[in-house]
Formats: sequence, C-alpha cells, structure tokens
Amino acid sequence: MSKKIHIVFGRQGAGKSTYSKQLIKEINGVHFSIDEWMWKLYGKDLPKPINFKWIMERVERCEQHIWEITKQISNSGVEVVLDLGFTKFEKRALFLSLAKEQNIPIQIHYIKAPHEVRKQRVLDRNKEKGETFSFEVSPGMFDFMEGEFQIPREKELKEAIVIDTTKI
Repeated sequence: MSKKIHIVFGRQGAGKSTYSKQLIKEINGVHFSIDEWMWKLYGKDLPKPINFKWIMERVERCEQHIWEITKQISNSGVEVVLDLGFTKFEKRALFLSLAKEQNIPIQIHYIKAPHEVRKQRVLDRNKEKGETFSFEVSPGMFDFMEGEFQIPREKELKEAIVIDTTKI
C-alpha cells in the first residue's frame, strides 16, 4: 500500500523548508525541495538578468521527475514531503489529481506568516546562508513572487493542516 504524500505550500519566507525538515524527522520520510533541485541542477547556468521563462521551464522538468520518484518511494512504503513551492492553485490541484489517480493518500500543509515576518526571514536567510538557504532572494525577486502566489481557496484548506509560523 502506498504511503502518504505531504504537500507543503505557502509564500516565500513562511517557513516551508523548516517545517518540511521537521516533518520528515517525525514521519521518517523523504523530502524533496524545488529550491535544492533547481540550485544543484541549474544554479551555475542561471541567466543574468534572471529570465522567469527559463527558470519555469526547468522547474517544470524538475517537478515531473520529482513526481516519478515520489510515486516509487510512496509505493515502496515511505512517506514523502513535497516542498515544491506550489504557488499556483493549478499546480496544487495537479499534484492532488496525480496522487488520486495512483490511489496515494495525500495531506496538505499550508504554512503562513505575515508579510513583514516573511520578508525579514528571507533577508536574514540571505545573510546567514544557513540550513534552508539555497540561493539569494533579492527584494525584487521577493516582491515578484508575492504577486505570483495564489491564496488557497476555502475548499483547498478543508482538510489541510494550517500552520502559522509567526512565533517559530
């Protein structure tokens, strides 16, 4: 029987990676982070200035491959935590649909924190380059991604675990 897949999403700086790393310890699972994949596979090739279309084409490739590996891991009896951003409703719905097609149970985790808290975390992460650092996020990139995020619909959160990381 397939093991659960956890979809972790929220805005930049909300604490998705920190939460995901804690979760994998609790469930003894496997963690996939789109930031890690993108940086390790394409970081040295990033165009200057940053080209959003170029990045998104590669994110899509990573997501497809991560899904194939996730299915294998889940089917082998290990839970998986997907920390892939999931900024758009359609992307979240796609992964829910893919799991449903495979009869894989899924748990949604929505991680949230106020704008100023998140922005400060991102600036601090840029300086500290700690455990959850993959690449530097400029204030312009942060602002751009704020506009890209689609707030979850009530229906999406019906069975979700909602975590406010303001005090974490």
